[in-house]
Amino acid sequence: MTPVLNEKVATKAAPIVNRDGINWTSAIAFGVFHVGAIAALFFFTWPAFFVALGLYWVSLSLGIGMGYHRLLTHRSYKVPKAIEYFLAICGTLALEGGPTFWVATHRVHHQFSDKDGDPHTPRDGKWWAHIVWMLVGDATNYDSAVCEKYAPDLTKDRFLVLLSKYHYVPLVILGVLLFAWGGLPFLLWGLFFRVTMGLHATWLVNSATHLWGQRRFATRDDSRNNWFVALLSFGEGWHNNHHAHPTSARHGLAWYEFDMTWIGIRCLRALGVAKSVKVAELPRPAVERESKAA
Repeated sequence: MTPVLNEKVATKAAPIVNRDGINWTSAIAFGVFHVGAIAALFFFTWPAFFVALGLYWVSLSLGIGMGYHRLLTHRSYKVPKAIEYFLAICGTLALEGGPTFWVATHRVHHQFSDKDGDPHTPRDGKWWAHIVWMLVGDATNYDSAVCEKYAPDLTKDRFLVLLSKYHYVPLVILGVLLFAWGGLPFLLWGLFFRVTMGLHATWLVNSATHLWGQRRFATRDDSRNNWFVALLSFGEGWHNNHHAHPTSARHGLAWYEFDMTWIGIRCLRALGVAKSVKVAELPRPAVERESKAA
């Protein structure tokens, strides 16, 4: 049974995470990609820029938003396994780890949001929530017991387990293809710059949307709706909406809350590919107030 967590989940003991020492794997990987992103600025071409823009959408909207987050973590909708696996592969292109780890971490975040046990709450510091939590200890490497507890549906899927183990392979293959296709500019922009921007967009959901923005719903955490983060992350910045309705496939609930990832899910539904799509609605008083304001 999929443990899709919501605001009513009873608080239990959080996974024990070691916060001591430097996580050299994460530190080196993030360091290399940031250096590559800076180098990309000296090799700018318009074709490389548009390739990066397209891959930014593929990795963040299709991969993280539609795949890792709304499908695999919260099971907000259902698609055939082939589509599910494709979206999961797109997610690996964001350099945010394999699907099993990502899902387990996010479910832990929901269960202990802004409480003891939340792996990336800004209550432990703004920079902690944004990046530091991944640079120390073993927070980016949950053991199998934690993954089996928080992501049992994924640990029973052989393909997703294999993809989680070798999550870096699709990114390496993409890098080789980009270099063969467009040389150094395509590699630097399509891989290093694009991944670095995508990482910070996702990290802003962890940090900024628990610090700045509007709170439509009185959730038990500090989640907020932040339009700027939503723009960068294809709709993931409507975070207060999401924490109030975690299983909703739609995060931008008001007409003016642009949610590109939801548009993608709607397209799949229109094609008859996405089924059992869960959608939250704004409370009637909120709809009336916003209609008058418009």
